[in-house]
Amino acid sequence: MRTADGFIPGVPGMVMIAMAYIICHGATIWVIAPVQHFFWESASVFASLAYLPHGVRVLSVWLMGWRAILPLVLGAVLANLIFTGADIRDLMQNRMWISILTSTLATYLAFELLRVFGVFAYAGSGRRMNWRQLLLAGLLASVFNSMGQTLVFSGIVDPSSQIGEVAAYMVGDILGQVVLMMVLMLIFRALRSPIRRS
Repeated sequence: MRTADGFIPGVPGMVMIAMAYIICHGATIWVIAPVQHFFWESASVFASLAYLPHGVRVLSVWLMGWRAILPLVLGAVLANLIFTGADIRDLMQNRMWISILTSTLATYLAFELLRVFGVFAYAGSGRRMNWRQLLLAGLLASVFNSMGQTLVFSGIVDPSSQIGEVAAYMVGDILGQVVLMMVLMLIFRALRSPIRRS
């Protein structure tokens, strides 16, 4: 698989992916989670209503394919060790590690399923970003992720609230992806503006 023009493959690219995941996870925990809890006290501790790292997963797999799996898992493990409290880790009963692998593989599976059906959503040499394909891949990944997370945390989450959990995962993943893509678009636009003026 070819990476998009200008992206640094190999170790630097992997470090960038892991760092982006950690930063976005931290922003979700420190900014989004308190706001979510303020407006919705009964919200799940397992799902965020705007989970930014889903956008990192989608963009990373878009750029690097299967090679994004390792840095995504590494970034997720480090992010959870840094930002997740011991009480939440105890509540998850060591299922966090299966959850991390599930969410990462769900994203790769979404891109591969699209490819099987003739939609090559990966980045390629000279190809422009197709926002619709990325959002479709993100939506499909979110469906796989929410179903997988429901299975991973079955026995911890009350069965009567599982539909709400699935919905929270899907909404959080998609909103997180859209927010991250919008922020990146604004950043890139701001970075291009001085270059155009010079």
